[in-house]
Amino acid sequence: MVDSMEVHIATDHAGMELSAHLVDHLRGLGHTLIDHGPQEYDALDDYPAFCIRAAEAVVAARSAGRNALAIVLGGSGNGEQIAANKVAGVRAALAWNHDTAVLAREHNDANVVALGGRQHSLEEATTIVEAFLGADFTGDERHARRIGKISHYELTGEILD
Repeated sequence: MVDSMEVHIATDHAGMELSAHLVDHLRGLGHTLIDHGPQEYDALDDYPAFCIRAAEAVVAARSAGRNALAIVLGGSGNGEQIAANKVAGVRAALAWNHDTAVLAREHNDANVVALGGRQHSLEEATTIVEAFLGADFTGDERHARRIGKISHYELTGEILD
């Protein structure tokens, strides 16, 4: 069982069924879920605002010392990952199986996972999300060094070799 944490979630219309399922499932596991929308189905919705709000919220929560991660969902998860990654301090990873979800946390200290609601069954997506939430950053020097270089570029625009 994963320790209880704050989980921010956002989606577009293509991920709404998966989002509703994950909100219920993760609350049942004792997590605190914060849904950044949308609240109603709209086939013409624009997902960036929802995903950016979830990404900003996870950065703020972690900066305040809370155990928090985020989930962004769409048809493929690609656009949602791109939107989330525009937020300073976010490392959003598109996960398509158990291993990519775990490695995103262990090696990249990802704080947002992106999934495609049209790419997975509810059961498969749930397994991927649980793997992401259950994994921890290893803290290995090589991974920390690489993340530090990414963060440095994000803050300064300078590329470190």
